[in-house]
Amino acid sequence: MRRPDVYIPNMVRNRRRRPGEIRDAILNFFENNQHDATPTEIRKAIADRLKAEISESSVRSYLRLNTPEQFVQQSPGKYQLNAASNGGDVSPRPCALAKVPTKPDYRFGSASLWNADCSNWLDSQPERSIHAIVTDPPYGLLEYSDEQQRKLRNGKGGVWRHAPSFDGHQRAPLPRFTVLDENHLLELQSFFHAWAKRCLRVLVPGAHMAIATNPLLSHRLAIAVGEAGFERRGEVIRLVMTMRGGDRPKNAHEAFPEVSAMPRSMYEPWLLFRKPLEGRLQDNLRNWKTGGLRRPVVNRPFGDVIESAPTRKSEREIANHPSLKPQSFLRKIVRAILPMGEGIVLDCFAGSGSTLAAAEAVGYQSMGVERDLTYFEMATKAIPKLTALSLDRLSVGNSVDPVLPQFGDAVAIKRSRACT
Repeated sequence: MRRPDVYIPNMVRNRRRRPGEIRDAILNFFENNQHDATPTEIRKAIADRLKAEISESSVRSYLRLNTPEQFVQQSPGKYQLNAASNGGDVSPRPCALAKVPTKPDYRFGSASLWNADCSNWLDSQPERSIHAIVTDPPYGLLEYSDEQQRKLRNGKGGVWRHAPSFDGHQRAPLPRFTVLDENHLLELQSFFHAWAKRCLRVLVPGAHMAIATNPLLSHRLAIAVGEAGFERRGEVIRLVMTMRGGDRPKNAHEAFPEVSAMPRSMYEPWLLFRKPLEGRLQDNLRNWKTGGLRRPVVNRPFGDVIESAPTRKSEREIANHPSLKPQSFLRKIVRAILPMGEGIVLDCFAGSGSTLAAAEAVGYQSMGVERDLTYFEMATKAIPKLTALSLDRLSVGNSVDPVLPQFGDAVAIKRSRACT
């Protein structure tokens, strides 16, 4: 029987194979063995119990993805059941990890950055204190585990695909989301449901969330965030050609020269959600400065399709993060997320700090959280340099809005607010 404290999305509750079987076996192991244990010890015990082959990587992914909810890493390589876990409560509970410092670990202008776990950080923040979220989360979670990040940095792949060079250009590595099994996908939804619950608490009424995702996993993310209490407000399409998809059948490309295994990716979806309003939109705008989206100019609304391009070499030289988004795109979506141009923009998965740099460039206050020390240190060096980039060097074709050339100068933006 499924434990009542484990969130399982509605769409998968009635599957023939019981979801979370490995996870529940891990929980049972800790309930019957009151001591910490390594993933190897846990794998052996649950494999014996289930009488099945269980990979150690599956055990590690459950332990790490569930850490904010049910497991605690007591010491390097050893885990224990979180004493805060409660049988009947499906809402997220405070994390039992490191205490979050009150002051940020890094500041630049109006941007603040913490080197912390985002679940811990969200639990430490007061209710109704954030006005918007713009974030690019780890799509499959697995690819940002310690093990997979080591493989990425060593150039040995793992779930990361190191794309071949093309026309003399070396492409950034891409995660292989097709390697995620059903258990990984269920944990993905569970993680984002708990994360969205935490976001709901700290956001003011009417606050928007813009979340980067991809066509293979966006529906999973949408269900988890929607069931956490957010209203879906559509999605913003970033028109960009990537190296994902379009390949011929592996090891059979000559036999099937006119066949692609899947479509070539030519867009990136950013899901748009809103915390429910208090009263009418105009009431929420007056009380909380949130509820709508800021227009690029008075006579033109913000659109849900933005022409873009892969992040340019000049930006990657500043911040060599595998998921780095270009400033030409980020400054548009960040500017739109605060309808009155006032408030705090949060990036829960800050990476190299590109969202904070975009907020700083358009004159907004921002906060970011990044748990990976390598990326945090990268961000401290990258934020000032990305902020300083002039947009006229970053524009794509005719897609630059009339107000956007000012985005390299936050002072000019503040002066122009009365007419934009």
